[in-house]
Amino acid sequence: MVSEPSGGRAPVTRGAIVDAALALLAEGGLEAVSFRRIAKSLGVAGPTLYWHVENKRQLMDLMAEELLRRTGRAYGGPAPGQPWWEWLRDDAQAMFDALIATRDAPRVLAGNRPSQEAFPEIERVLRVLVDAGLTPGEAQQTLFTIGAYVIGSATEWQAEAERATSQALPDPADEELNAFRARVLSEQPLLLAAIDERLGQSDTGSFEFGLGLLVDGLRARFAPER
Repeated sequence: MVSEPSGGRAPVTRGAIVDAALALLAEGGLEAVSFRRIAKSLGVAGPTLYWHVENKRQLMDLMAEELLRRTGRAYGGPAPGQPWWEWLRDDAQAMFDALIATRDAPRVLAGNRPSQEAFPEIERVLRVLVDAGLTPGEAQQTLFTIGAYVIGSATEWQAEAERATSQALPDPADEELNAFRARVLSEQPLLLAAIDERLGQSDTGSFEFGLGLLVDGLRARFAPER
């Protein structure tokens, strides 16, 4: 391990490294995040960073935890009196909104592992679900499943948003385009109706629909009497 210098400069902290990495992420995406660029932004030599962060994978895990913390919820648990299924829905929505707001943020969270510092918060969340009737394994799998859905949906949303910069989405009010689509799909009326229905949705409508299916299914399985 490289020794941290003890000169006149204020010591670099792990938090400062993560903040610098997230700033680079927001500016240029994941490809812009490197130890060299982080060190340059902090005004230190590159080896100094390894006193606090061992490698890129650990840095990604720390970035993921900070991204979750910035949603304002992270592992906070339900508000007083809030049903656990409503909390799961709100937490997933907050996580999704935070991820799509930062370029490549879903890629940072994909495959991340929580640090030991996050274990007590995770334990509190598992306790909420276990108290609701889930086994510890079911509670953990519930969090994994919702997390995977959020990350995958946010990844797809950002890909579609990038595509829209060069290929605009159809305008639901474009009568000429609507007539053309109706002619092309004249023998597929269900597909035509589905496309027309989707065009009227918000750009996050698909995510919210799927999230509702997940949460309603969890509630039906674990709290059917409520």
